[in-house]
Amino acid sequence: MLFHMKKILTLLLCVTTLIATAQSLNYPYPVHFLPLNIEQQPVKMAYMDVPSSKPNGKAVLLLHGKNFNGYYWKDVITFLTDNGYRVVVPDQVGWGRSDKPNIHYSFHLLAANTKKLLDTLEIQRVNVIGHSMGGMVATRFALMFPKTVEKLIYENPIGLEDYKTFVPYRSVNEQYNSELKASFESLKNYQQTYYPQWKPEYDQYVTAQYEALQIPDFKTATWASALTYQMIYEQPVVYEFKNIKAPTLIIIGQEDRTVVGKNLLSKELVAQHGNYPQLGKWLQSQIRNSKLTELKGVGHIPHIQSLPAFKDAVLNFLKNGK
Repeated sequence: MLFHMKKILTLLLCVTTLIATAQSLNYPYPVHFLPLNIEQQPVKMAYMDVPSSKPNGKAVLLLHGKNFNGYYWKDVITFLTDNGYRVVVPDQVGWGRSDKPNIHYSFHLLAANTKKLLDTLEIQRVNVIGHSMGGMVATRFALMFPKTVEKLIYENPIGLEDYKTFVPYRSVNEQYNSELKASFESLKNYQQTYYPQWKPEYDQYVTAQYEALQIPDFKTATWASALTYQMIYEQPVVYEFKNIKAPTLIIIGQEDRTVVGKNLLSKELVAQHGNYPQLGKWLQSQIRNSKLTELKGVGHIPHIQSLPAFKDAVLNFLKNGK
């Protein structure tokens, strides 16, 4: 009996520690929650809505990637608000501090949730920046709500290839069991592939990803993560870029070689895919009158690795269309 009591107390302590850890990394601005109903389930969507002290009447929507959440936009929020923009930063349902329900995830759903958020905030027109998987969300959003998108900025988006045509299929259960092995160190090892050279200040973004996986608990968050991997795999946007009408800027770190499901590929196949210098040029060719900014020596996350260059490109495009 005593042994079981000690075991229960140990488990409770672990749970308490995880909950405390999940709240230890503060978002840069207050987090609000939008109530939604998805597949007959009440769901909360977390977001930051950051005003400018000298508003110019325009808004920017920041859409995060698969292994990220709103936290990693903190420095981008700062330079945008300093230049007059209101900035809206959702944690998509299934990520960050949002709920992580067991539902059918789709880019259509994420785009619709985002539109509901903007409607609630009474924002009728918005400039959209999508990084990594956020680029896929931004694509679907721009196609579903073209009148809402003033300008569109892609930052090293994934989805420039149809992964299911060359990455072996993995069931949701298989993906889930694989992701259950995740630890802070394994997440860090993966994030290290985003940069040509790792710096200690990048650790905070690993912490942000790890802590999000503890909300509400590791297994629930990991199941949602497996479902959203399946979403990326099964719902390509690569065939629809030609339908984008909004003025578009494409920012591509030239050292990026990201491929979803890369660990399932042979070395020969890895070498044939994820070539962002080529993919960036291809994307520009698909979107009429789009502009391409190539950042040499930069990997998958320009807004972290090369913030000044990213800032210059974004502000020049937003203000001058160049």
